[in-house]
Amino acid sequence: MRLRSWIDPEKTPTVGRTPDYRFSLANERTFLAWIRTGLALVAGGLGCAQFLPPLPIAYLREIIAVSLLVLGGIVALRAVDHWARTERAMRLGEELPGSKFPAILAVVVALGALLLIVAVLLQSPR
Repeated sequence: MRLRSWIDPEKTPTVGRTPDYRFSLANERTFLAWIRTGLALVAGGLGCAQFLPPLPIAYLREIIAVSLLVLGGIVALRAVDHWARTERAMRLGEELPGSKFPAILAVVVALGALLLIVAVLLQSPR
């Protein structure tokens, strides 16, 4: 049922009252920002796979690329789930759903940046 509401919201029964359109549009803009983040991560993963030279640690380039691709997919799925839960909460007049995902994503990106720093330092000529 939840997946159906993502793909075809017109077929799912409407709950609650229609919220102020400004809030729905703000929710949609947030969703689109998350989608852009997911696309940027996917592009970064493809960029690493295609343009990052082989690194001294075996398969590090591939690990970085696949990690970014997977993270981009997770961000996209999380975006649509959060959009649907927020829209439902607004319609029912409930508290908006909280999320730890932005903090988790920030930590994962920071750790990935540290990994890239190590890779660059190992790659640099001495």
